[in-house]
Amino acid sequence: MLVLSVFGIKNNSISVGGFVVINAYMLQLYQPLNFLGTIYREIRQSLIDMENMFNLLNEKNNVEDKGNTNLENENSEIMFNNISFGYHPERSIIKNLSFKLSRGKSLAIVGPTGAGKSTISKLLFRFYDPLNGEILINNKNIKDYKQLDLRRMIGIVPQDTVLFNDTIYYNISYGKPNATKEEIINAAKIAGIHDFIESIPGKYNTLVGERGLKLSGGEKQRVAIARALINDPQIILADEPTGSLDLETAKGIFDILKRQINSNRIIIFATHNRFFANKSDCLLEIVNGNIKTING
Repeated sequence: MLVLSVFGIKNNSISVGGFVVINAYMLQLYQPLNFLGTIYREIRQSLIDMENMFNLLNEKNNVEDKGNTNLENENSEIMFNNISFGYHPERSIIKNLSFKLSRGKSLAIVGPTGAGKSTISKLLFRFYDPLNGEILINNKNIKDYKQLDLRRMIGIVPQDTVLFNDTIYYNISYGKPNATKEEIINAAKIAGIHDFIESIPGKYNTLVGERGLKLSGGEKQRVAIARALINDPQIILADEPTGSLDLETAKGIFDILKRQINSNRIIIFATHNRFFANKSDCLLEIVNGNIKTING
């Protein structure tokens, strides 16, 4: 249409003003059509996402909850007995791993990236079941316990803490939605962040921003520790909790976690940092799925 209008101006059959009017009408026509095209693409992508979601819901759960025994928190003891595991049967990540850990003790698991440090935490949390061997808590296979009870007694402190664009109060209470204000404040005190929260204008109602952008790395980790402690877990799994922090902040985070041993908890660290690993009660090094050293 615009090309014909240009020829019309050249042949003096359309004035410049007429060309401007035609151009304005064309813009008014194209914009709604472009908007409809955008809506169509979004609807089409939404239908694809819905199909993928329903397919995911139909996936069979490889870890079935057949446990019928309540897990008692008293005198918890963890034992890995000749555990072997691989995400693919033909490639084992962990081979014949065995160790025992009692309450009031800490274990540091060291090794290169991909050695299987985080996998040990996933096995204990029953995201996966081992291919061989058994994991025992209080001398009973964790498969015999209800998954809800098992996971309730374990607190996780990840390297990359996921915080929601909400208040500090909400982000701590996410670990226990029905937690009282007193429980949240107590968890924040143990995590060493209560004084900081009280020093800012919004206090516990302060918005942390998308993924916690308004907080420093150390502050985010302390919120993560408070979230992990809100359920009063007997086992704490810390997966590279100081990996992205400066040395001084990392020391503070490590000291907070180590103090949980005084509360008769079991602490398991997965870390690259030898300085912190050597301060644990037990040290386990994994290289190519095999145990290279184990102390303690």
